[in-house]
Amino acid sequence: MKITEEEIIKWMSSKRSQEKGLRALMDTYQSRLYWHIRRLIVDHALAQDVLQDTFIKAFTNFHQFKKESKLYTWLYRIATNEALQQLNKMKKMQKSDEDAEYHLQNLTAESEVATGEEIQIMLQQAINTLPEKQKLVFNMRYYDELPYEDISQILEISVGTCKTNYHYAKQKIEDYIKINSEEI
Repeated sequence: MKITEEEIIKWMSSKRSQEKGLRALMDTYQSRLYWHIRRLIVDHALAQDVLQDTFIKAFTNFHQFKKESKLYTWLYRIATNEALQQLNKMKKMQKSDEDAEYHLQNLTAESEVATGEEIQIMLQQAINTLPEKQKLVFNMRYYDELPYEDISQILEISVGTCKTNYHYAKQKIEDYIKINSEEI
């Protein structure tokens, strides 16, 4: 039996059933949120940490959830913000932004080499070259197949801006792959 979003909200809203609600929340959204975070963070261990922080933040701030949006939209926003905070920490730990990009590209290559799929490595490297907003919109639309309206709510930008960012991201990725596939 599949648990509905309404049931999770009901359980999370009641002190007596909060733990049950948290377990249901994690069971329902853990995989989708993990892969969303992982595409931004790349490193498995860091992605797991960010996922855990996401659920902690959702649990402690559930009283702030406005039922005007979908539960998963709210969770994606938290996960996105937590991932961006982690990326900013990583960049600060590096000597410069260039070093951070190099580090992220190496993490991408290391994590994808195990699968042996060069095109996946190239796609991830292309995505890592995108500006932050384009990267977020592309990942949510391409991998998570979220509608523009949901992406708009998660990132708190207009639907038109989402569509524009996706279009530019797609074009930059295609250009990157064309240029770099000639080298292989």
